[in-house]
Amino acid sequence: MFAIGEASKRSGVSVETIRYYEREGIVPKPSRAANGRRVYSDAEIAQLRFIKRCRELGFGILDAKALLTLSEGADADCGKVREVGAAHLASVRRKISELKRLEEALEELVANCKLGSASCPILEKLKAGRL
Repeated sequence: MFAIGEASKRSGVSVETIRYYEREGIVPKPSRAANGRRVYSDAEIAQLRFIKRCRELGFGILDAKALLTLSEGADADCGKVREVGAAHLASVRRKISELKRLEEALEELVANCKLGSASCPILEKLKAGRL
């Protein structure tokens, strides 16, 4: 059993984030030692690592919690896991598409900018709200 500081080191999740996950029910609250301090098992640290990996992949906190729950079920439903993953993939693809449009708009603005010119088309378009 490990104190919260050691659980943080072993999982790579900050102490404050661990406390947040517990408050919000993302991970179960750990048991307490006789002195009242939280103590974490290897399994609880593995849960924290799992949530951290989900977050690193960009999953929302609720999806990460759902995946954790599915991962611990005796009969994990791969179909549900696939649904969560597919929805996240679609979201990532939408964001990539939006970023590509943003990149194109910024490339055009930068290309139209004449050095030394008294008026700046980038600033003019920003002021006019035409981006």
